[in-house]
Amino acid sequence: MSGQARACRRQSRLRRPGGFTLVEMVVALVVFASLAGVITLFLRPVLNTYLGARTRAALAAEADAASRTMLRDVRSAVPNSIRTPASNCFELVPSSAGGRYRMAADTVNGNSAAVDPAAATTSFDVLSPLATLPSAGDWVVVDNQNPGDVYAGSNRSAITAVSTPAASAGRHRLAINAMQFPLGYDGGRFTVVDDRQKAVFYVCSGASSTLDGSGNAPGVLYRLKNYGFNASMPSACPATSGADVVATNLRSCRFLYEPNQGATQQSGFVSLQIELTRDNETASLVLGAHVANQP
Repeated sequence: MSGQARACRRQSRLRRPGGFTLVEMVVALVVFASLAGVITLFLRPVLNTYLGARTRAALAAEADAASRTMLRDVRSAVPNSIRTPASNCFELVPSSAGGRYRMAADTVNGNSAAVDPAAATTSFDVLSPLATLPSAGDWVVVDNQNPGDVYAGSNRSAITAVSTPAASAGRHRLAINAMQFPLGYDGGRFTVVDDRQKAVFYVCSGASSTLDGSGNAPGVLYRLKNYGFNASMPSACPATSGADVVATNLRSCRFLYEPNQGATQQSGFVSLQIELTRDNETASLVLGAHVANQP
């Protein structure tokens, strides 16, 4: 055998096999585990802070949306229609439109339909624009001085037809079931209630500071509608079967209503307080709104 061949055999016996040895793999795993532990130690608080801030922002947005839904109905409520049987619920009659009606016959142009203060009225001209044109079956409410009036129906009548009169008569003409308009009322204003909603109840059910295993509060805010008109003042919050869900994870809620706010005693004030908790994060919101109680 030549010297060159013997040198090649010697090098092949000394050549190291490819790959990692078991010791090298164990050392690498230990190093990676140590690095992962250090990274987790420093990044976990940052990650938890980010997740907590995101949850609180989402809760604040939900609380704001729920409050705005309630405020929308409060601000459009028929005057003096808010009733509060308990601090966790309130009832009202939202209006969809309102305007002024003809209080006396047009003696110049004729063909007008005016309210007769001495007899039952079956149709009248609308003199002002309506935000939403009513439909047959919707309700006209006039001079609601007391909460029980609109619920009992003494100043409420169903619309039977909507038409357009001559331009000189008004913008619209509403035919209604015969109703005696309140005697002595000279405001000339009416409101329209959508028959698809009628009265509305907001109910905060099951709110508690006792959280579940995931850190979520158990309460739910419901919006109950289209159940009709309850003539008598409710003594408690109603059942919520079939109601729309407005918000979940309520920890607490409180609804307060002052019917005579201010020196004129013609505006009420509603305070809405809700607190939501999810994943052990909490967001609270307090909003208030004035209510025009002058019919």
